[in-house]
Amino acid sequence: MSPLLLHWLVLTVALGVTSFLLPGIAVASPAALLVAALVLGFLNAILKPLLVLLTLPLTVMTLGIFYLVLNAILLALASVLVPGFTVAGFGSAFVGAIGVSLLSTFLGTLTGASTQKR
Repeated sequence: MSPLLLHWLVLTVALGVTSFLLPGIAVASPAALLVAALVLGFLNAILKPLLVLLTLPLTVMTLGIFYLVLNAILLALASVLVPGFTVAGFGSAFVGAIGVSLLSTFLGTLTGASTQKR
């Protein structure tokens, strides 16, 4: 299986489980979940490195906590861009971003998605 496809599937499962567990994150349909994972992966690949670079002094001053805020911002932005995927507020986005990060790391380790060369 392609490493890119495997990462997308891992992110989709992590996002689906997080939306099931947290009441502030809702997915209207499986298609919305697939598109939301695709958009979130795209935002993480394209926009996140730029935002990390721009906010590096703030991230260092907060000892890395602001990195979690960036994840929450990108999750909220994905909810704005994808119809059928909603995040209730910043608190839900913050907790949801932590959940998606932990689950995708765990699932990526289980499936070997984190160790494959790209």
